Amino acid sequence: MVLLLILAAIICSNEVFTLGEKELLSLKRLPTARPSPGPARTFMQKSSATILEMKHRDSSSAQKRLVLDDIRVGSIQTRIKTIVSSKVESSEAQIPINSGVKLQTLNYIVTATLGSRNLTVIVDTGSDLSWVQCQPCRLCYTQPEPLYNPLISPSYRSVQCNSQPCHTLQYATGNLGLCGSNAPTCNYAVTYGDGSYTRGELGSDRLTLGTTKVENFVFGCGRNNKGLFGAASGLMGLGRSDLSLISQTSDVFGGVFSYCLPDSDSGTSGSLVLGTDTSVFKNSTPFSYTALVQNPQLYSFYILNMTGVSVGGVALQSSSFGENGILIDSGTVITRLPPSVYTAVKGEFLKQFTGYPSAPSFSILDTCFNLSAYEEVNIPTLRLQFEGDAEMSVDVTGMFYFVKRDASQVCLALASLAYEDEIGIIGNYQQRNTRVMYDTKQMQVGFAKEMCSFS
Repeated sequence: MVLLLILAAIICSNEVFTLGEKELLSLKRLPTARPSPGPARTFMQKSSATILEMKHRDSSSAQKRLVLDDIRVGSIQTRIKTIVSSKVESSEAQIPINSGVKLQTLNYIVTATLGSRNLTVIVDTGSDLSWVQCQPCRLCYTQPEPLYNPLISPSYRSVQCNSQPCHTLQYATGNLGLCGSNAPTCNYAVTYGDGSYTRGELGSDRLTLGTTKVENFVFGCGRNNKGLFGAASGLMGLGRSDLSLISQTSDVFGGVFSYCLPDSDSGTSGSLVLGTDTSVFKNSTPFSYTALVQNPQLYSFYILNMTGVSVGGVALQSSSFGENGILIDSGTVITRLPPSVYTAVKGEFLKQFTGYPSAPSFSILDTCFNLSAYEEVNIPTLRLQFEGDAEMSVDVTGMFYFVKRDASQVCLALASLAYEDEIGIIGNYQQRNTRVMYDTKQMQVGFAKEMCSFS
């Protein structure tokens, strides 16, 4: 009897626990933004890895978040169509990864050091070129951190027009390196689908990730920057082209990285780990791996072959499984599924999540509920299956998007693509509390459950 009472107390003390093929989500304490704790560590040394904090920060309105996310997805689809139509021993660095809420960005951020300047940048697996805002700046958006100044960094070097990095710009950004007749420096321009852009010149400097130093790191020194970057100092590109951070550091980190993205409203931090050391992980389940889809035209993207989806333990059927592949992207918020897959997921979810009053749809989210009268709800589990028997189980905190904090408008955090032949995208909302491992040498991605924390 004493053991049963102890077990009951342990279960009741947790807000979320598993009930078969459903998970219990407590609505008694809805996520609230926590005050900034003030100065804190942005990395720590543990074993052979340097751990860097990763957070999510976003103070924009709920409507704006989803509108911007939809614009990004449209941009990715357009970029894909444009591309298709045209044609050593490793070290480890573990970086805190955080919410971008306080910097008015939808995405996750990390702090790194360029030259001698600490800079907070957006982490984006859907981009390749890393860039920061630079002095002197002709057009820069407001950021709380001082601008990077190449003139005061003794390790800064300009990248020349006849160099290999300049020649690979088109593949990394879609635009050729720009070189004037009297300008030996390679200029770059990146325009994103939502109209945001960054322009400047390529440079190189020492990049420090925790305690690991990367010499001659090539990046964009942005002199004209405008758009939806919040107040971040720039962007860290984790794609697969030659100019991405992963490719430039392959001799140091072996082309391997992983992250654990925390709940954006929890106030906790996750981590970005560069390198092959798995001893610093806190995963509660073993990794399951799936092969990256080999697509020379879309080489810089991380594309997987999704073979199935289950809702509450019920396997769904769709002709789209195994057809066009699905991207996994840290910069997209809400997962987008082909229409046939989304219709099947929505139908089965509604069949199992019954008895709750509906609420109006919201932006791209069309399956919403009024849960304000409930203290807790049982949510059907969602599992994504991939080639090689790999599986990603969506955390319960990634199932519902709280439009209103009183739970009077709570929506299923999934959306449909416009067309069946578009490539789906697994967004960061559904990647919460999962350790996602990218291995560009073995050409595979792995998944394991992990409660994200930086400690």
